[in-house]
Amino acid sequence: MPDLRTALVAGLAAVAATASPAAAEELHFYNWSDYIAEDTIPSFEAKTGIDVTYDVFDSNEVLEAKLLAGNTGYDLVVPTGIFMERQVRAGIFQPLDKAKIPNIEHLNPQLMDYLAQLDPGNEHAVIYMWGTTGMGYNVDMVKERLGEDAPLDSYDIFFKPEYLSKLADCGVHVLDAPTELLPIGLHYLGLDPNTGDRADFDALTELLMPIRPYITKFHSSEYINALANGDICFAIGWSGDVLQAADRAAEADNGVTVTYVIPEEGTLMWFDTLVIPADAPNPDAAHAMINHLLEPEVTAAISNYVAYANANDAAKAHMDPEILNDPRIYPTDEVLARLFPDQASSQAVDRLRTRLWNRFKTGI
Repeated sequence: MPDLRTALVAGLAAVAATASPAAAEELHFYNWSDYIAEDTIPSFEAKTGIDVTYDVFDSNEVLEAKLLAGNTGYDLVVPTGIFMERQVRAGIFQPLDKAKIPNIEHLNPQLMDYLAQLDPGNEHAVIYMWGTTGMGYNVDMVKERLGEDAPLDSYDIFFKPEYLSKLADCGVHVLDAPTELLPIGLHYLGLDPNTGDRADFDALTELLMPIRPYITKFHSSEYINALANGDICFAIGWSGDVLQAADRAAEADNGVTVTYVIPEEGTLMWFDTLVIPADAPNPDAAHAMINHLLEPEVTAAISNYVAYANANDAAKAHMDPEILNDPRIYPTDEVLARLFPDQASSQAVDRLRTRLWNRFKTGI
């Protein structure tokens, strides 16, 4: 991102000149929407005496804009891996004091090794949750329109106009996340998801533009309730979000059945991370919260509630077997082999993605 480091330095300078120390009994936590258990914050407050202000966002771009502006007032934030990687390189986060996070020992070494490719030495970040990006749909509505023989386990449903056009009348939502949707499209075409080749982007444009008329909305959180309520019939979304929609529909007993599919072609896997901004007013409180979130029972409760996989090996003993044994949440080795991890891209690739995404969203 152009001028990332310059913006950071200016923001931190402003903080140093104007900020006053905040009370150690306060923590400002900025997390994704619908991404924590109901008792996670209250149990932390009761255990530590630290008051938590909890705010939510629904895109990495929103979080990054705040971080670049500086002086956010947040002590703990949750960027996705590829955004975290470039933000670490820009100096936006402070190194973790791992002596204050003894529960870090519970994190799966293989998953942390992957994270180390984005954050060398795991100096700044730990894994909060991880998951996949795939397809969520209203089973009855989709089968009614496409028939029983449609390839419901394939991205053909989304990328081929002959299928998606038949779903337009019942509503199609797509994540407002170019860093995920565009690599998925490239992978579907058999191309490098992180390509910077203009010819590949031309092919991706030819894939995407014919389906644009059939997309109702680009949004990264509204599809949860929309699926659960039967307001839409199809979404490209995050695994846990779609499964939350399925649970809400079941609890409401509203006649809506929602399912999540990891397409047979494979799809993107991602990690959301816990990091402390360099200008955090209360880094000690942030360390305490990270350690709390990595308590096996706490981690398990979050996964049980939000239906996302975690990296905490010790949490498995406390998890709902329906979550732990659900291959849509914890994919089998066969499915894992077809997934590809998100990776940070160059500024040149970012520009290509931005131009294409803007064109795709506007339909021009």
